[in-house]
Amino acid sequence: MNESASPLIEVVGLEAFYGRRRILHGVDFSVNRGEIRVIMGGSGSGKSTLLRHIIGLQRPVSGTVNILGVDVGRSDAQALLAVRRRLGVSFQGGALITSMSVGDNVALPLREHTQLDETTIRIMSRLKLEFVNLGGFHDLMPSQLSGGMIKRAALARAIVMDPELLFFDEPSAGLDPVVSAELDELILRLRDALRMTIVVVTHELESAFRIADRITVLDQGDVLTTGTVAEVRASENERIQDLLNRRPRSVEVDVDEYLRRLTEEDA
Repeated sequence: MNESASPLIEVVGLEAFYGRRRILHGVDFSVNRGEIRVIMGGSGSGKSTLLRHIIGLQRPVSGTVNILGVDVGRSDAQALLAVRRRLGVSFQGGALITSMSVGDNVALPLREHTQLDETTIRIMSRLKLEFVNLGGFHDLMPSQLSGGMIKRAALARAIVMDPELLFFDEPSAGLDPVVSAELDELILRLRDALRMTIVVVTHELESAFRIADRITVLDQGDVLTTGTVAEVRASENERIQDLLNRRPRSVEVDVDEYLRRLTEEDA
């Protein structure tokens, strides 16, 4: 099989539980090399849970997760570490280490996972800061950055080792429209200039429609559809249209289930 044609991520029949509550319902999901895939859905749809399974922070209860040819659910710690070195993750809140400068935050993966000398590490980390328009900010502390700058610094750290796959969790959360648009442009540049495959988790419709090659829509643990922006916009699925048009859904209460939750004893 042509390696370049096979999916970099392939999820089949993934189920996930928190306690007795099932979060993902047999999810099938794949991402091809060179695409920007957006995982979109409302709060509680299962987006972040799917992401945690893909990057190996949670093991599948049922189903399989293959990333870069490695079965996450059956791999040992060493194999998972080797895969993670080929990934970049930019977390929702940035997750910068507050006691370290911006430059040291970005350089951290290089210091932990390579044998490069300090001069090379400094140059590489500053190059990535320049790429995200933070040149000259390497000596500042995270507390001195705005929300948008924190997101960009976290992105610089995520790409400092030139990962094959980049994951970006809620890049636009809490940002004003101008800064959000700037981050969208950065994501597009990463794909085009560095040839990265990128998975973005978001509930921001405008951002999703701007950057996505394909969109996967999740709702209450189910994949409603996967398609291009035009295909998602044209979907006749009522739940998708509720999401796109910000229509509140009426909630039907199962009386028996409601009473069972109130009266059941903790396991």
